[in-house]
Amino acid sequence: MTADPRAAGAVRPDGGVPGAVGEPGEERLVVAGVEVARYVVRPDLDPRHGPRPYLHPVRTRAGTPVTDALPADHVWHLGASLAVQDVDGANLWGGRTYVRGTGYTWRDDHGVIAHTGWRERTADRLDHDLEWRDTAGRPLLREHRRLTAAPAGDDAWWLELSSTLTSATGADVHLGSPATNGRPGGAGYGGFFWRAVTDGEPLVCTGEATGEEAVNGSAAPWLALAGSAPGGGAYTLVLTGLGPGDRWFVRTAMYPGVCVAYAFDRPAVVAVGTPRRNRHRVLVVDGHLDPVAVPARLAELFP
Repeated sequence: MTADPRAAGAVRPDGGVPGAVGEPGEERLVVAGVEVARYVVRPDLDPRHGPRPYLHPVRTRAGTPVTDALPADHVWHLGASLAVQDVDGANLWGGRTYVRGTGYTWRDDHGVIAHTGWRERTADRLDHDLEWRDTAGRPLLREHRRLTAAPAGDDAWWLELSSTLTSATGADVHLGSPATNGRPGGAGYGGFFWRAVTDGEPLVCTGEATGEEAVNGSAAPWLALAGSAPGGGAYTLVLTGLGPGDRWFVRTAMYPGVCVAYAFDRPAVVAVGTPRRNRHRVLVVDGHLDPVAVPARLAELFP
């Protein structure tokens, strides 16, 4: 089953939300007077693409794009977003669902992560509430999400996405991935996912390892992806924010993508009455940052 990514990615008007900027249904984040990211709050997408709020385009301070959305190879990859393929059996990632013993299968199991209300909107902060719903519209999780943007020297800025997930079912909610459902090969994706845009294969590393195979599944405190955007413009992304039990999911050869994976090799649980708190930070740098310099750069920002 295929779909036209251009048609599926059209953003519908949202009725004129007060304070909205950019295209209808979009917000923006600004650093030192420069727009560095658009936040698509109410995307009008085919349900099979996992409708959810997402950041795209994200750019460096010099204007280099560092995200991709609705790419032909995986139409449901939406810039930088929160998405999980198995939330109590509902696919909130998009695409085919991995079924144990069968493999990837198109199923009528796609839910939606829906914006439900704003708490705050400023040039450098977006704070809102969301619901993670199954295919019948039943709430599975409630979320409070805050996005902030701040300068990090003349050549960089940092994005922080804080998310608190709470069970909406009156019971524990289980988060899974293709890996926890039987797929081999370290396919433990699902969580805070960043689909990058690169001209050629990017370099990915942590403080201890380099390359997709070595980094995928690791639990290093930071991960750097260095690439060049199509048409020019070198950049580096430095991601932090693994929680207890989280792992890095990384792809560079098939496509450029990095995920803070919540259920890399075993299911995660949002226990009833116990919120799951996530805090993801991304340093967006113009140019290729020497990995040796990453720890000091992070220490300056987050002492």
